[in-house]
Amino acid sequence: MQDQKLPARLDAPRAVLVVVDIQEKFRDLIHGMDQVLAGSSRLVRFCQAMDIPIVVTEHYPRGLGVTLSEIRGLISPFKCIEKIHFSCAGNQEFNDTLKKIGGDQVILCGIETHVCIYQTAFDLMGQGKQVAVAVDAVSSCSPSDREIGLNHMCEIGVQSMSVQMIMFEILKKAGTDQFKKVAPLLKG
Repeated sequence: MQDQKLPARLDAPRAVLVVVDIQEKFRDLIHGMDQVLAGSSRLVRFCQAMDIPIVVTEHYPRGLGVTLSEIRGLISPFKCIEKIHFSCAGNQEFNDTLKKIGGDQVILCGIETHVCIYQTAFDLMGQGKQVAVAVDAVSSCSPSDREIGLNHMCEIGVQSMSVQMIMFEILKKAGTDQFKKVAPLLKG
């Protein structure tokens, strides 16, 4: 095995959640959309409880519709960044938002794994960010495209983690007030 630098463990003050393109037109097209919605919703609620910033994107909403109500309804006031680049990092408003937030650890959820999630992860890593993808909160239209996207992200150093794994890593230990506050979300 090659010597490889270990990434830092996820840490709430350094983290930001990016919810990528969970939009109306995709509801019936994405393989396992119910799981994507459930996992993404858990991450949103967890990040809110932990004061981790959340950024939501919509890809060409005039054609693909707005963010699904299951996600929209969790975030108040709801604000999203509209984009036409597949990579969120191709959008200046997105880059400016991340810079303003200051987090260098980006957690990704949403769709599609092999397009917008992969390209965003690639570009963010190129910017020096640490990137973790919530594997049970991302998908594509086809299961094979999802797997190809996840595999390629692993090859370039993106951390593949489950929603629950992300939450426990950020929490670090049980028995704290924060742990008690989010305990219902941990029972995935």
